[in-house]
Amino acid sequence: MMYLWFVIAGTFAGVCAGLFGVGGGLIIVPALVWILGAYGMPVDVLTHVAVGTALATIILTSISSMSAHHKRGGVRWDVFKNMVVGLVVGSLVGAWVATMINGQSLQAIIGGGAVLAAIKMLFFPNKENPNSRLPKPYMQGIISTLIGSLSAIFGIGGGTVIVPYLSGSGLPMKQAVGTSSACGLPIAIAGTLGFIWFGRGAVSELDVAGTLGFIHIGAFISISICSFVMAKVGAKLAHVLPAKTLKQAFGCLLMVVGCQLIYKGLLG
Repeated sequence: MMYLWFVIAGTFAGVCAGLFGVGGGLIIVPALVWILGAYGMPVDVLTHVAVGTALATIILTSISSMSAHHKRGGVRWDVFKNMVVGLVVGSLVGAWVATMINGQSLQAIIGGGAVLAAIKMLFFPNKENPNSRLPKPYMQGIISTLIGSLSAIFGIGGGTVIVPYLSGSGLPMKQAVGTSSACGLPIAIAGTLGFIWFGRGAVSELDVAGTLGFIHIGAFISISICSFVMAKVGAKLAHVLPAKTLKQAFGCLLMVVGCQLIYKGLLG
């Protein structure tokens, strides 16, 4: 039954990613917290496994999204080159920081991130700023390190932060989204390796079955396959459904999810 819930979570995350252009991590992390918690995952590692597994699932979907945007000329590889080292370093640092945070506190932090994402989606939509210019390469590296760290802590591919950063720095929205999809790959790979390495001792001590470090293998496979397939369905639906109304509904859902995670994290 647990794997059925993984399939449902992956399906929903994939559709949302295709519909709204947001990373599945915003859905997968809270879903895994509830699913794995209900099936007896020790609370000490529950949130960390949810975050690490969510990052791992982003690897496959980011490859698919990146290749699709590249074919349409939507990836600014020069910008990606300036950001990639910072994203990798930041993701590794973020994975290390996340493992140092108490599981319930991490839930509250992730809940706060979901609430902020909901507020942004509801009230501050992404806008192009053609009069702005990208920062100098070294500054792009510094900014990308911060983005990578936050992405690893929250279990997301970084699009929630990267798209507004790039579109506000002068890139057309299609290039901002395409470049963000490429940036999600180094974040996901480095973050996954970090959660495997830093989590190997904790899961061994608690004898948690079916995991590699802080990655739940079954959840990773199930969710990756479903989200990969359903993201294409979501992208098609985006062209026929009222996008603004759906985005507002998704923002409200994120708000509810975030508040619940904050409540569970603080009051347990």
